[in-house]
Amino acid sequence: MTRQFVARGHLIDSGIMTNILNIIVGEGGRYNVTSFTMGKNNEEFSELELELIADTDELLNEITEKLVRIGCYEKAAPEALLKPAPKDGCVPDDFYSTTNHRTEVYLDGEWREVSGQRMDAVIVATREGPICRKIRDVREGELVVCNADALRVFPPFRERESDAFGFMSNEVSSERSVDVVVGVIAEELKRMKAAGEKVIAVPGPVIVHTGGSEAFAALIREGYIHGILAGNALAVHDVENVMLGTSLGVEMKSGRPTHEGHRNHMRAINRIRYHGSLKAAVDDGALTKGVMYEIIRAGIPFCLAGSIRDDGPLPDTVNDMVEAQRQYAEIAEGASLVLMLSSMLHSIGTGNMLPSWVKTVCVDINPAVVTKLSDRGSSQAFGVVSDVGLFLRALAEATLRR
Repeated sequence: MTRQFVARGHLIDSGIMTNILNIIVGEGGRYNVTSFTMGKNNEEFSELELELIADTDELLNEITEKLVRIGCYEKAAPEALLKPAPKDGCVPDDFYSTTNHRTEVYLDGEWREVSGQRMDAVIVATREGPICRKIRDVREGELVVCNADALRVFPPFRERESDAFGFMSNEVSSERSVDVVVGVIAEELKRMKAAGEKVIAVPGPVIVHTGGSEAFAALIREGYIHGILAGNALAVHDVENVMLGTSLGVEMKSGRPTHEGHRNHMRAINRIRYHGSLKAAVDDGALTKGVMYEIIRAGIPFCLAGSIRDDGPLPDTVNDMVEAQRQYAEIAEGASLVLMLSSMLHSIGTGNMLPSWVKTVCVDINPAVVTKLSDRGSSQAFGVVSDVGLFLRALAEATLRR
């Protein structure tokens, strides 16, 4: 059993060619490279053509699906196999599960780009064109793509060294100079602001505990952040810091625990609940500074996703998980850069919603967390091992420097 495959791009320095051959051999297949042309400069792509050989149709199909997911597709693709969804929120068993990479599907004799790209979804053929959709959102009778060999997937290639941001990508090291990284990100933030591009942040409450909230608020105030994806705790500890001068009951200026400080975060929640919402607290003059104040004052969209761990929660917290996911995805749509700031779980959730061409910066004091967040199949991601408070203060200084 044989099929002809094609791959095109920066195949060698992005490691794609090695992955292709390793998958074939590792899965028990064989190959013949029928043609290979190597790109000779930063602009030229390499091109690979090979013959895939497998002993059974089943093995051929299994290897095909794995090759398609990393950007190696059939030279002569068949039409997409479309099967109707048997009921609402349910799809045929042999559905194709999407990656976060740009994808095209062969429909009606032509390659058509899939919209709404995200991982762990299905592709539905609609009148407007193929679209990624979560299984729970598929309606009975909608046509679902069920064959991988009718797809082309385009993983992003590692950016060349002429792009400073790309040069830093995919490196996670506690020995990297944070000053160098901060300089790169600051220049990227300034470039994106001038170009009108969208920057989203996923901050955890630790930005307050480590003294980074004032710097983060300054970046919001100066127009460098355009959406916030967080949890109840960020807002609670931000309000506690602003109203009571503590975070988790510890004085921010002295670092000393306060008498009965353990109840301060509950006092903060109670005060906001009295006003009815964070915005009402701002409008009433009760909340006069801080991260949430700057977000509301600037009219930046935000979503505080609820958790079983939450105290309160604040009135603004979205406790319906599906609705919180929907709001996260809506706010993140069209982002060029996402800053993941010491908030592992919310950052992982956000990463699952992003197409792979969105640049992400993952900051945490724990190298294992940084690696986990950075290793999401994107050559546009890089990690920073640092105290997030120190990082944000340095970033604000470098970005806002006149």
